[in-house]
Amino acid sequence: MSKKVVVAFSGGLDTSFNVMYLALEKGYEVYAACADTGGFSAEQLMENEAKAYKLGAKKYVTLDVTKEYYDKSIRYMIYGNVLRNGTYPISVSSERIFQAMAIAKYAKEIGADAIAHGSTGAGNDQVRFDMTFLVMAPGVEIITLTRDMALTRQYEVDYLNQHGYSADFKKLKYSYNVGLWGTSICGGEILDSACGLPETAYLKQVTKEGSELIRLGFRKGQLVSVNGEDFDEPVKAIQKVESIASPYGIGRDMHVGDTIIGIKGRVGFEAAAPMLIIAAHKFLEKYTLSKWQQYWKDQVANWYGMFLHESQYLEPVMRDIEAMLEESQRNVTGTAIMELRPYCFSTVGVDSVNDLVKTKFGEYGEMQKGWTSEDAKGFIKVLSTPLRVYYANHKEEGEKLENEL
Repeated sequence: MSKKVVVAFSGGLDTSFNVMYLALEKGYEVYAACADTGGFSAEQLMENEAKAYKLGAKKYVTLDVTKEYYDKSIRYMIYGNVLRNGTYPISVSSERIFQAMAIAKYAKEIGADAIAHGSTGAGNDQVRFDMTFLVMAPGVEIITLTRDMALTRQYEVDYLNQHGYSADFKKLKYSYNVGLWGTSICGGEILDSACGLPETAYLKQVTKEGSELIRLGFRKGQLVSVNGEDFDEPVKAIQKVESIASPYGIGRDMHVGDTIIGIKGRVGFEAAAPMLIIAAHKFLEKYTLSKWQQYWKDQVANWYGMFLHESQYLEPVMRDIEAMLEESQRNVTGTAIMELRPYCFSTVGVDSVNDLVKTKFGEYGEMQKGWTSEDAKGFIKVLSTPLRVYYANHKEEGEKLENEL
């Protein structure tokens, strides 16, 4: 009886090679599984299915984990306003974990002997897939032909052609990973640290001119409406924002960061919805959260983003951080108003019943109502006490400061 192997199948060259090679050379029953986190169209999924059977797969399945990806990752990244190095909305790295978990679950369901993926030995994805499989599918063999055989692109193309699969895998200038939470762009000018990406490198072109307002409604931190239109499913709300903002070319940038394996990595991205939603959410939080809620949430969110990027989603502390992030959102309800223009956006205002700017205690820079002028003078005097104590005991430092002014 043949062994079963589940191939994490995207339809690209590496995973296509895996399907054919494992079926023909190793005699496996190949189950091609495409884990969709919101990046595939219906047409692309149909093409993937046709490809998989043509390559020799015994069975093809699409594992739709878009909702789970939102529920267990994206919403916490929104709660935490998570941007890797203050720039990147952790698009591909976050979805890889959920693709890997879906593949591992499917492999266990069918009693697979092995799981295969097409990662090379030079990037982060090998870590994300391998670590997830080791934890979620213990005892199941992990096969990585591209990494272990040090395969070249030309070798894989030649092998497929020689065995009757004549699809044209052109060496494109750029490679793209498309998902619900943004698109990453690799190759081309990105390989030169001094260069940026040209307009033609982006999948979504700028077609809108002028400006418009967009109103993003949140309930306890979750996006629930766009321009007054209510959404029961946050995924659809995200897609709506993307359809409005991406024609402005919003959310384009370049991310440079440290990879899990220790080298520096550079990637371009376009993420109109993620960048706009995070900015709007953070803007609303400035009105509805206390100073220390914002401060401590920023600290744990930074760790959350780093752990998510570095394949530590299954670390138990992540559930603790998620609990803190969710609790912090109990008053983050209201509408953030943003203005969109070609290549950029700006904040306009918020409308929230939890607006802490609106208070009976006073209006900033105008008039105090919750204290007297004598209260203010006393407060300031007490606040200055530590400094007055220090400089009374270190007069030479005070004199030095005076002389430097």
